Amino acid sequence: MENQEQLEKHLQEIQAWEKDHKDLWFWEKLGRIPFKILDKMTPSFLQNKIALLVDELGSYVQSGGKYLINEQAMMQKIRSTSSLQHIFDISDIGQMPLEDMIALSDKLQEERVKLATVQGASTGIGGIFTLAIDIPFILGMALKTLQEIAIIYGYDPNDKMERIFIVKCLQFTSADIVGKEAILKELSSMHDTNHASENMVSQLQGWQEVFFTYRDQLGWKKLFQMIPIAGMIFGAYANKGMMQDVSETGIMLYRKRRIVEKLNTLNQ
Repeated sequence: MENQEQLEKHLQEIQAWEKDHKDLWFWEKLGRIPFKILDKMTPSFLQNKIALLVDELGSYVQSGGKYLINEQAMMQKIRSTSSLQHIFDISDIGQMPLEDMIALSDKLQEERVKLATVQGASTGIGGIFTLAIDIPFILGMALKTLQEIAIIYGYDPNDKMERIFIVKCLQFTSADIVGKEAILKELSSMHDTNHASENMVSQLQGWQEVFFTYRDQLGWKKLFQMIPIAGMIFGAYANKGMMQDVSETGIMLYRKRRIVEKLNTLNQ
């Protein structure tokens, strides 16, 4: 098992990552603009699809809905690769060595990025019409990937507070400087008290905000995916970047929680 020095080294790496993500590059800021124009160009069937996804995201937080993953399949995968014996439920996974968690989550990220890239390329062939397929697919993949990351680090996505944590991870990938700082503060304190948990629920300010900031983050990348055939390249690029950002955020924020808990256990 890792010692305090090793855990603190990993924690410093995550803190450096957090610092790097408290600003947006110029091109990322510029990339948010086209969707304000795109809204006026979007066919009604695609607008209806987006509205449906907003409702589904709210349903996910409340009950898990159709986005809940096969927990047992994920646990079996962890059992087959972890050095820890006797993993019977998700709480046991938290006792795994951190290096096992890192290896599992890095492999998962690689697999999901490849899948998202292929999906973006295939739906990019049809331009704007296949965006109606791609947008719900990438949202569903993001939610399921974050749930799998949660399990890898020993947290149960069936718990409502974990689903809120996961939606906050989605928000973080598309938030501005102030938003990222606020989200990091919320996530650091979410398990301190019930009052803090209640505040996080109210601070979500509606699931529509979460989804539209998530969508805007794709910016001009998805705008170019509307072009038939050429959209293959832009679709692959957009989905690859989105899945990299979402999975990296989930990995870092869940890893931080596990490291802090391990350090607290060592210091008791």
